Amino acid sequence: MAVAFRTHSGEPGFSQDYRRIHDFMIRLNQPVIRTEGFLWGRWEWVNSLPYFEKEHLNRIGIWEDDGVIVALATYEQGLGNAWLLLDPNYSELKRDMLLYAKACLNRDGLISVLIPDTDRELQDIAADEGFIPTDEGEKNAVIPIDVSRLTYALPEGYRIVSLADEFDLHKYNQVLWRGFNHQGDAPDTPDSLEGRRVELSGPHVQLELKVAVAAPNGNFVSYCGMWHLPGTDYALVEPVATDPDYRRMGLGRAAVLEGVRRCGALGAIRAYVGSSQPFYYSIGFRPHSTDTWWKWSK
Repeated sequence: MAVAFRTHSGEPGFSQDYRRIHDFMIRLNQPVIRTEGFLWGRWEWVNSLPYFEKEHLNRIGIWEDDGVIVALATYEQGLGNAWLLLDPNYSELKRDMLLYAKACLNRDGLISVLIPDTDRELQDIAADEGFIPTDEGEKNAVIPIDVSRLTYALPEGYRIVSLADEFDLHKYNQVLWRGFNHQGDAPDTPDSLEGRRVELSGPHVQLELKVAVAAPNGNFVSYCGMWHLPGTDYALVEPVATDPDYRRMGLGRAAVLEGVRRCGALGAIRAYVGSSQPFYYSIGFRPHSTDTWWKWSK
């Protein structure tokens, strides 16, 4: 075993390194899901976002064995937070990965690394290197896909629509803007709409899995994006948003469960979401795992 280190090429978009990291994430989670908090869908989603810090891509650390990626130290949206993804056959790389994140993924001398609460070895290494656990973390939930239990009802006049049925960037932009609690109408500029188009341009996007609830006036008022690959038995929920004027009507439940149901029809037997919100538990998701942010500063 001759492991070599390199950094990401720095090429933005869905580049060769993007694809190779995507493939690594798929391998890493077959046949057992190991990184439910950072699945391939999350990687594709963040690479699609306009505020993703593409200028720092060349700081992402990659470890390869005979040209095959076996470990990754990356940020998500920007520097200052780090995720460590590792083939379990290469656990001896944990300290190198942590030290790399500390040195190269920090922002102004501050770095937080997300460590699974079950990874005692990495916790010990982090403590040795001066990291301190915080009361902040990320929780993941899972729903077993049983179509008979994925039931919902829509109020009269409301309907389910996918972006494959109705690819309307104006409506998509509005529901995400309002759903994430921004005031007023969404900025409907060419730049904002182009940003939304890029969000939906990933190589593995399936528009039929991007599910919205349309109100009687035709506007999208709830939305759920789903990520699933043919040949895999899991799916990811990301993102979910409901216009505040339309909450507590069962619309978010309908959008999420319809998206999960569609992934089930394609072979998924469970779906994950990076959340512990009571909303998800109320519609059938269950607590699955918890990771904690460990912080270090100069």
